[in-house]
Amino acid sequence: MSGHSKWATIRHKKGALDAKRGKSFSQLSKNIRIAVKEGGNNGDPNQNPTLRLAVEKARAANMPGENVKRAIDRALGVGKGGFLEEVVYEGYGPQGVGFIVVAITDNKMRTASEVRSTFSKAGGSLGGPGSVMFMFDWTHNDGYTVKIPLEVENQELLTQIEEFEELLQELDDVEEVYHTAVGKSEIE
Repeated sequence: MSGHSKWATIRHKKGALDAKRGKSFSQLSKNIRIAVKEGGNNGDPNQNPTLRLAVEKARAANMPGENVKRAIDRALGVGKGGFLEEVVYEGYGPQGVGFIVVAITDNKMRTASEVRSTFSKAGGSLGGPGSVMFMFDWTHNDGYTVKIPLEVENQELLTQIEEFEELLQELDDVEEVYHTAVGKSEIE
């Protein structure tokens, strides 16, 4: 029951709904940027089927056309957003598990701060270049594959690692997250 203030109830409901829509729009915008990059920096939905599908999904979610155009322009490096570049961060998560975080951003300082903060909150630390990379192999088709797996038998730790991975994935600029933890059932 809202008590005597109906406006407070409306404000809280609207705030929660706006936050949910904002998160959805952010993810849709990210998908549009990826589709433009995968299509060879082609910002025309008629010539890029992946982009066409991403734009249709955005329209189905009632994303404003201006937001769609802004996402396409940002991926192309024109407009207010600036040029996008890929940045790779390395660090150690819970229990010393190695993580590689691949981000596409127009502001490396902001993204580094967000990634560093997320690592710190989970009890991990952001490492320097090469601190984790030696545990992975790069393949063009699959991205990074684990060269030195860390066997984890504790289910609670695996859950903690998966939650940390999800936290990193929720950051706007983060595209891919790789880690060295492998459950015992995955090795056998």
